[in-house]
Amino acid sequence: MATRAADQSPATPADRQPRPRVLVHIGEPKTGTTFLQQVMWSNRAELAAQGVVLPGHHPQDHFRASQDLRGIEKRADDPAGSWTGEWEILAHQARQAPRAAVISHELFSAVDGPQAEQAVRSLHPAEVHVVLTVRDMASLLPAEWQETIKHRNDRGWEDWLADVIDRESVDPDRRQWWFWRVHDTLAILDLWGRHVPADRIHVIMTPPQGSGNSLLWERFAALLGVDPGGVDLSRARANTSLGLPEIEFLRRLNQALPAEVPDWFYMWTVKEGVAHRALAARPREGRLVLPGDREAWAKEQAEVLIGGLASSGYDVIGDAGELRPRPSREPGAVGPAAQQADRVLDAAVDAAAALVVNQYRKEYPAASPPPKRAGQARLASTGLAGAGLASTGLASRLEAAIASSPRLKRAVRDLSSRYPAVRRLRILTWRAMERTRARRHS
Repeated sequence: MATRAADQSPATPADRQPRPRVLVHIGEPKTGTTFLQQVMWSNRAELAAQGVVLPGHHPQDHFRASQDLRGIEKRADDPAGSWTGEWEILAHQARQAPRAAVISHELFSAVDGPQAEQAVRSLHPAEVHVVLTVRDMASLLPAEWQETIKHRNDRGWEDWLADVIDRESVDPDRRQWWFWRVHDTLAILDLWGRHVPADRIHVIMTPPQGSGNSLLWERFAALLGVDPGGVDLSRARANTSLGLPEIEFLRRLNQALPAEVPDWFYMWTVKEGVAHRALAARPREGRLVLPGDREAWAKEQAEVLIGGLASSGYDVIGDAGELRPRPSREPGAVGPAAQQADRVLDAAVDAAAALVVNQYRKEYPAASPPPKRAGQARLASTGLAGAGLASTGLASRLEAAIASSPRLKRAVRDLSSRYPAVRRLRILTWRAMERTRARRHS
């Protein structure tokens, strides 16, 4: 199928403003979503100057909105603050976009039918588009298993894989299982397709491994209707896989952790502090690949998906043939559980050192080194304070104050979960910031 570039905002009567296009990027997980999100947030001002805005003040706002939309209950001891009303705020902001807005989080792929209907209805009268990034099953499965380990799973690779393929994939209601809830591509598209016309549903092929990230961004940028070269891709990081010794250490750590450690603490301490920082910085040894006896199944899944997309009427961006698995370059790779003990120990030492450093900086924050101006530090500054634009105006000062104080940020979120007036204040603050951001960068 041919790639179709983004169309313009639909025509409206002369006495009305054109309604914006709202692109809801719903995943799937492990299909380049983190990279695309970081590109957009770290180049927020550049996109705003071209009429494309990101609702909210930080990428976490989109995660929180997905939790709110899906009705996920929040633990009382989670210090992140309430997410009640976060979807309403994000949707209201998106409806006020001058040309286009992007809502992006991979957990939107996990919504059910009524939740998808609610999402589309709450974005009215904007023209809603649904965007789904997809990937070949042979490379997706190893990436997803590793992601489950970073979310506290302690099951071995072969054991987990057997469940997903042999038991869950043949279940008539396979979306009850988490992997298929977010990766049953045709079922997910059909669910959203009940509320959005087929020509407004866009399926982007994630380029094969080794293709680089620029092609994925070019495909996404064409849909946004922006110049793909108008952003700095070096500001974003890809959510790269860990090495086999590192992921095996993490799996064993999960086995040893007691249940009294809450998931929110695990996510900040282990996933972010250990996996994404300490372990991701180590040279990667080995790459997990799908076992040879599973390749035929992966190829069958690819043909089913390719055939389903061909007859769907959806806008397919890229070559659907990229969903066919490529031959593995590491046919004899040793599995995670068979890693040499000294290599796993090396990963454990680096993880322990990271935990000590993190605890020290928590206890003595004044001793922490100042943040760097590039990379992740720039992403935080552009997402929270508009790339240095929070120096003038009441809205800018308010946003900067909230961003610099986690306690104030939580208080604002808690108040907005109870009082509509506080929600409206957050919406007005965002709108003022977007106007300033676009004007300063144009």
